[in-house]
Amino acid sequence: MRYGYLFPGQGAQYPGMGRDLAETYPEARQVFEEADEALGFSLSELCWSGTVDQLALTEHTQPAILTHSVATLRVLEKLGAPAPVAAAGHSLGEYSAHVAAGTLSFANAVRTVRSRGRFMQEAVPVGVGAMAAIIGFEPDQLDEVLQDTARGEVLSAANLNSPGQTVIAGHAGAVARAVEQAREKGARKAVPLTVSAPFHCSLMEPAAEGLAEVLGRVEFSSPAVPVFANVDGGPVLSGDRARALLLEQVCAPVRWIDVITRMIEAGVESFVEIGPGKVLSGLSKRIDRKVPASAAGDVPGVEKIMAGFGRDSDG
Repeated sequence: MRYGYLFPGQGAQYPGMGRDLAETYPEARQVFEEADEALGFSLSELCWSGTVDQLALTEHTQPAILTHSVATLRVLEKLGAPAPVAAAGHSLGEYSAHVAAGTLSFANAVRTVRSRGRFMQEAVPVGVGAMAAIIGFEPDQLDEVLQDTARGEVLSAANLNSPGQTVIAGHAGAVARAVEQAREKGARKAVPLTVSAPFHCSLMEPAAEGLAEVLGRVEFSSPAVPVFANVDGGPVLSGDRARALLLEQVCAPVRWIDVITRMIEAGVESFVEIGPGKVLSGLSKRIDRKVPASAAGDVPGVEKIMAGFGRDSDG
């Protein structure tokens, strides 16, 4: 079985995240300790005892999810999980995928995403931007709505998550108008999202400027396995290309349908989502139901995944 590893992005965080892994597996605890040292404060305490509101702060959310994801990955590696043939991550999760592929060291990645989170939070004043999920709507219908409701403001697709599910972002007024019109035109759901900033649209340009300086100081290696990029869905095979696409990703839409499709075309036969939540494994099934997908982010999930690997290896 040829596995593709997937890593979650912002929104997967929850209080207590990673605690059971760290209490059960030394490899997971070591990752949390490394994060604490790299960041200069106790991220582990924030993950395990922090409130929903504390974890929702973007500069906390991003290193927390990356750390939980890498801790889960290290446990799976220690237990003998098969190496992936490809990796990908949704938005922030692309950094986790590059840690898995050896493109970035974990310490550099966790410091970088904390800065990334802070830059993204500071790029747009609170209340100026917004995001919304549009579900059950054809792409050409959505394009029409976005063109009709922008009215000179920023408004664009931010996450192309699965057929029939797109997240939009931009100025708050434009997003509100798009939500109203999408409902009127028959979208099954058009729901404003509780987010701290309008991610993956041109309003994030100030964040990209700050991140460019940080990424320029970080060492990148060539990935050991292809990492499929959010920006174009294609495989990243060099460190320089990884750096360029992680920067471009800040303002560009996440083309998740393309990512999953291209990974399957490249030979991935089964997906494993590694880290908090099960959103990506669910999305991959909506994109292609023929390819199985599972998730591991806690002790029961790790045990179930390892049992599944054993059955696969037995034929």
